[in-house]
Amino acid sequence: MTEIERKYLLEATPDGLGTGASIRQGYLAVDGPTEVRIRDTDGRCVLTVKGGHGLERAEVELDLDADRFEALWPLTQGRQIDKVRHRVPIGTRTAEVDVYRGALGGLVVAEVEFDSVVEADAFLAPAWLGRDVTGEQGWSNAALAAGGRPDRPG
Repeated sequence: MTEIERKYLLEATPDGLGTGASIRQGYLAVDGPTEVRIRDTDGRCVLTVKGGHGLERAEVELDLDADRFEALWPLTQGRQIDKVRHRVPIGTRTAEVDVYRGALGGLVVAEVEFDSVVEADAFLAPAWLGRDVTGEQGWSNAALAAGGRPDRPG
């Protein structure tokens, strides 16, 4: 399966987001453009393998039971993310707005998925989405989990 998405850095958390879904995610391995992660979204646990960089990436997901997730979680030490995901309609699309907690507290990003690269290239983002950081070094979730925000060293 292929994932085509754009990622945006928001200046602030949009008003009226509601409760959202709580996400814990950690990276078991990152080797160049290949990532293996586990994610718990409000009790639904998944192992995901992603390959590639930027706008278009390969992605395969496998369901995990909670016991397997908890057994793997310690292996992600030092490469973990805690965030709340909100789904915000943008015309016929949906932005997944992630409000980070913990070490990345204050960071707000949004991802918009597309059916094709042509659709992604034609997308006119509303101003509230902020700067497009798709494919920029340091803004992938794996990079954020391991190294923190690239715009705030230290």
